[in-house]
Amino acid sequence: MDVTPDSGEGIGAPPPHEAYANAPDLRREMHQVLALGAERDGRQARPVTGPPVDAAAAERAWLLRRAALMDRMALDAPGPVAAAAETAEQLVLHDRRHPYLVAGPHHPDASTLAPSRRLYVRQEYAAWTAAGCPGI
Repeated sequence: MDVTPDSGEGIGAPPPHEAYANAPDLRREMHQVLALGAERDGRQARPVTGPPVDAAAAERAWLLRRAALMDRMALDAPGPVAAAAETAEQLVLHDRRHPYLVAGPHHPDASTLAPSRRLYVRQEYAAWTAAGCPGI
């Protein structure tokens, strides 16, 4: 069976149209990811509403959303493919250090996801949105 790495078929990750079904449009998500990055880097104060945020979970939410954004952009145009792979790898590295935050069925090193770290991003984004987007 010939499986394309971006489809997720036979690999255990949902295809992009399922993984990102509940994602904001690209422009809105880009603005939100940039705002989260500014909060993360201290360039913008985080609103003090709600309970305190777990730092590892907040970092993961930013990494996941950034990786998903780059994956979605790479699906639309071939230019950002390297950036999508790089941000996916950053999420994988974070999840290796914090395995309790993995939401999907496969650990980041699962052999079923080996052809592309972007498949891991899709798995995690789908699981994250299904769980109500914790950590933000």
